[in-house]
Amino acid sequence: MTEVWQEPWFPWAVGLAVGVPVLLIVLTEVLGALSRRGSAAAKPVRLLRNFVVPVGAVFALVVFATARADDITWVRIVGTLLGFLLILLILSAFNVALFANAEEGSWRDRIPSIFVDLARLALILIGLAILFSWVWGADIGGLVTALGVTSIVIGLALQNAVGGVISGLLLLFEQPFRLGDWLDTGSVRGRVVEVNWRAVHLDTGNGIQIVPNSSLAGASFTNLSQPVGAFTASVEVTFATDDPPDEVLRLLREVASALPMLEPSDEVSAAYLGAARFTVTLPVSGPSTADEAVARFRAWLWYAARRRGLALDGDGTDPIATPERLGAALGTLAPTLHTREEDLDELAGSCTLERYGPGETVQAAGAVPDAIRFLIEGGVHLAVPTKDGLITFQRLGTGDVIGQTALTREVAMAAAIADGTALVLRMPLSTIDRLVRTRPRLAQEIGASIDHKHRQAQAALAEAGIVRGTIGR
Repeated sequence: MTEVWQEPWFPWAVGLAVGVPVLLIVLTEVLGALSRRGSAAAKPVRLLRNFVVPVGAVFALVVFATARADDITWVRIVGTLLGFLLILLILSAFNVALFANAEEGSWRDRIPSIFVDLARLALILIGLAILFSWVWGADIGGLVTALGVTSIVIGLALQNAVGGVISGLLLLFEQPFRLGDWLDTGSVRGRVVEVNWRAVHLDTGNGIQIVPNSSLAGASFTNLSQPVGAFTASVEVTFATDDPPDEVLRLLREVASALPMLEPSDEVSAAYLGAARFTVTLPVSGPSTADEAVARFRAWLWYAARRRGLALDGDGTDPIATPERLGAALGTLAPTLHTREEDLDELAGSCTLERYGPGETVQAAGAVPDAIRFLIEGGVHLAVPTKDGLITFQRLGTGDVIGQTALTREVAMAAAIADGTALVLRMPLSTIDRLVRTRPRLAQEIGASIDHKHRQAQAALAEAGIVRGTIGR
C-alpha cells in the first residue's frame, strides 16, 4: 500500500497549502498600501487576491489529484473560469499601465472611456473564443462567420441609428468641445450640458436643445469657448451725423470700460464705420455674459449720450432737460445751499440735471471729482474699491451730496454707484467755489460731510479685515 506522502499529488498539495495563504497575506498587505495611496493598481491586485489565486489553487489541486484531468468535464469548467479571470486580470493591468497615469492633453487622456470599454469587450470576446477552442475544442470559425453575417444584416437594418452612434463616438474621440463649452451651430446657440452616443444637449437659456451627433459631425459649428480667453461681443450703434466722431468714440470707450463683466486683461475697442455708424467690441468673460453685457451697454449708453448732448439713434432730446425741472430741483436744494430765492436764477445758468442708469458710476474712485452733485431722485451707494472688490459703506438718498472732495481738490476715496435710475443736479467747481466763499457755514458742512464719510469708509474696511490707511482721503 502506497503511503500518502508518496502520492504524486502530495507535494503539490503541501505547496498549495503553505504557498497560497502566504501569497494571500502578501497580496493583502500590497492591496492595503495601494488603497491608502489611492493607486489605480489596487483594482487588478484585488482581482488577483480575491479570485485568481483561489480559483487557481482549486484548479491546481483538481488537476494534480486526477490522473486524466483533461477528460473530466467539471475540471474543464474550473479551467475555463480560471482562464476568464486571467483575461480580466491582464486587461485590468494593461488599463492601469496605459491610462491610469496618462498625462493631461495626451492621446491617452483624450480618448473617451467608451472606446476603452468597447476595446476591452472585444478583447474579452476574442479571449473567450480562444479559451473555448483550447479547453473545449469548440469550432469558433463557424461562430465567427455567423456573427459576421448577423452583424451585416443588423447594420443594414439600423444604419441610420448606427450612423448616429458612430458620429457620437467620433465626436467623443476628437473632443472638439467639452462640457460647459458654448456652441453656435448656426441654428442654435447654447452651453453643452450633456454628450452621449446619439446627441449633444445644449442649454439655450430657454430650454434644452437636442442636436443629433450626425448633424454636428456632418456640418460646421463654432466653439465659442475656444481658444481659452476673452470672448468678444460686438455692438453696432448709430448717432446723428452732426455728432463729432471723436467725441462719440470717447464716449463709447468710457461707457464700455465701466461694464463689470469685462475681462480685466483686455481693452475695449471702438471704430467709426461712417454714416454716423460705430462699432464697439466688448471683451467679456465668456458667451454666458455676452448678452447681459450688450444689454447693459446699450442702456448705459442711452443715459450717457444725453448727459453729453449727443444724439444716440439720431435723437438727442432729453425730457428732464427743461428749465422747469431745473428750477424745481434748485428750489428743493435752497436750504442745503443756504441760498435765497433770488439767487436761484443765477445758479440755473451754470447747473444741469443728469440721469444715471442702474449700476452706472456717478462718481469714480481715485480721481478728483469734476463737480459736486446733489441727489434729486433715486438712490446711490458709496463703495470703497479694494483688491477683493467694492465694499459698500453708505447709501445716499434725496438731498445728499456726491463728490464733496471737489471743493478741497482731493481724490475721491469712494465710488458712487446708482442703485436704480438716479437724477442728480450737477454744480461745476466754479459755482460751488463762489458759494462757499460767501457762505462759510456751507464750507463747514461740506468739510464735516467729508470727514464723516471718511470715518465710515475706514470702519467698513476695518470690519472687512483690511488695514486702516489703505485708502486715500
